[in-house]
Amino acid sequence: MVLARPEVERPAGKPRRGAGRRGALRGNAVRFGLLAGPLAFFAVFFAWPVAAIVGRGLKADGAWQFGRVGEVLGDPDIAHVLWFTTWQALASTALTLLIALPGAYVFARLDFPGKQLLRAVVTVPFVLPTVVVGTAFLALLGRGGLLDQLWGVRLDTTVWAILLAHVFFNYAVVVRTVGGLWSQLDPRQEEAARVLGASRLAAWRRVTLPALGPAVAAAALMVFLFTFTSFGVVQILGGPTFSTLEVEIYRQTAELLDLPTAAVLTIAQFAAVGAILAVHAWAVRRRESALSLVEPAHTSHRPRGAAQRTLLASVLAVVALLILLPVGVLVERSLDTPDGYGLGYYRALQDAGDNGSFLVPPIEAIGNSLQYALAATAIALVVGGLAAAALTRRGSGRLMRGFDALLMLPLGVSAVTVGFGFLITLDEPPLDLRTSWILVPLAQALVGTPFVVRIMLPVLRAVDGRLREAAAVLGASPLRAWREVDLPLVRRALLVAAGFAFAVSLGEFGATVFIARPDHPTLPVAVARLLGRAGDLNYGQAMALSTILMVVCAVALLVLERIRTDRSGEF
Repeated sequence: MVLARPEVERPAGKPRRGAGRRGALRGNAVRFGLLAGPLAFFAVFFAWPVAAIVGRGLKADGAWQFGRVGEVLGDPDIAHVLWFTTWQALASTALTLLIALPGAYVFARLDFPGKQLLRAVVTVPFVLPTVVVGTAFLALLGRGGLLDQLWGVRLDTTVWAILLAHVFFNYAVVVRTVGGLWSQLDPRQEEAARVLGASRLAAWRRVTLPALGPAVAAAALMVFLFTFTSFGVVQILGGPTFSTLEVEIYRQTAELLDLPTAAVLTIAQFAAVGAILAVHAWAVRRRESALSLVEPAHTSHRPRGAAQRTLLASVLAVVALLILLPVGVLVERSLDTPDGYGLGYYRALQDAGDNGSFLVPPIEAIGNSLQYALAATAIALVVGGLAAAALTRRGSGRLMRGFDALLMLPLGVSAVTVGFGFLITLDEPPLDLRTSWILVPLAQALVGTPFVVRIMLPVLRAVDGRLREAAAVLGASPLRAWREVDLPLVRRALLVAAGFAFAVSLGEFGATVFIARPDHPTLPVAVARLLGRAGDLNYGQAMALSTILMVVCAVALLVLERIRTDRSGEF
C-alpha cells in the first residue's frame, strides 16, 4: 500500500512558482511581439538613413575621421550656434507653457459658444510650413508690418520675433496634450481637498498638478524638440544674426556641400536630444500613477464667477492676437491682388505657368497632400499604437525606457539629414522606393508616430490595472479585456492622436522637400517653391496655397470633433 503525500495547502490567491514564471515569460513575449513592428519601422526608415549620412560625412578613404568632431565643435562660431539653439529652445518652451496652460484649462473645463470651432482653429498654425509661419510674422513685425505702421516698431531680426513665432506654432501642442488629460481628471478629487480645508490654489497644486505632470512633461518635450530643430522661422525672422543647428546643417549641406561638418552637427544634435529625452523619462517615471478618469462631458461647465469669466476672456484675447491675427494676415495677402481684392491668385493655381516651378498645376498639391496625410496617419497609428501598448506594460525595464526615448528622436533630428538619408539608402532592391508614392507617407509617419505615442501613453498608463485583472477573472481574453476596458477610456486619446498625426503630415516639409516627386508636390513643398521665386504672382499664389492648407486642416479637425463628441466627450 502506497501512502499519498498530503497536499500542502497554498494560501489563497498565491500563484504557483511555475505559473508566475510562465506568466512573466508570456508577458515578455507579448511585449516584444508588440515591439517587433515599431522596431523594424524605425530601424529601416530612421536609423539606417541617418547612419548612412553620418557615415558618408565622417569617412574618408574607408577610414573614420573622428578628429573632425573636435575641429567642428571647437569652432567659436559653431559653439555660438549650439548655445543659441539650446537657449532659444528653453525660452520658447517656457514661454509656450506659460501662455498655453491657461488655454488648456479653458478648453478642458469650460463650455462656451464656438468652442469646437476655436479648438480646430488653434491647431491650424501647427500644420503650417515653418517658412509660412516666418513669412506671416515678418508681415506683422518686419518692415512695413502692422507694428511698423502703427507705432514704428520692428521686431524682425530680434529674438522676440522668433519666440513669439514659436509660441504661435506650438500653442496647440500644450492645449491638446495637457487639455486632453485634464478634461478626464475627476474634479471630485480636487473638491475633496477643498472640503478638507485646502485653498483653491493649494488643491490645484497638490492634487491636479501632480496628475497632469506626465502630460505637461510630454508637451514640454515636444515643444522643446520642435524649437530645438527650428529652421524656417529662424532663417526668415532671425536673418544673419541668429542661426540654429538645423539652419547650420542646411547651410553646410545644401550651400557649402560640407558633409563632414553637417555630420558632426547631426551627432551633436543627437547627443543633446538624447540627454533631454533621458531627463524627460526620469521625470515621467517619478510621476506615474493610476488616475481616476471620467468622461470629459462630465467635467466641463459654463464659466462660474468673475475669475473664470476673466480667464476665458484673457484666453480668447491671446488666441485673437497670437493665432488669428497672423492667420488673418495670410488670408489678406492671398486676396490682395494688383487689381484689388479678389480671387485672382486662387485662379492662377490652376495653371502650371511657364517659369519652371511646377510640372503640374499647383492646385494638384491639395489632393496629393490629403492622400499622403491619410496614409501617413494610418502608418503612425499602427506603429505608435503598438509601441504605446508595449510601453504601458509594467516591468518593462531600462530597455523599454530606452525605446521610449528612441521614439522621440525623429522630432529632434534634422529633417534635412533624414531627407538626404532616404535618397541614398532607399535606392536599391529590395527597398528601391525612389519612384514609389509610399516614400512620402513613410517620411511623414516618422514625425506623426511620436505624437501618437506621447498622447496615448499617459492615458494608457493611467488606466487602473485592476480593471483588466477583473475582466480576466471573469473569463475575458486579453484582446477582449483591451476592447472592453482600455478602448472606451483611450478612444478620445486615439482620436486626438489621429488628428495630430494627420495635421503634422499635412504640414511636414523638411524631409518631404527632398523626396516628393516633381509631378506630385505636397502643399508645403508647393508653398516653398513659390516663396523661393520672385514676383507678386508667386508670392500671392504661395499665400493662397497656405490659406487652402489652413482651411483643409481646420475642416478636417472640425469633422473629427463632430465625430468624437457624441461618443467620447470633449478633447
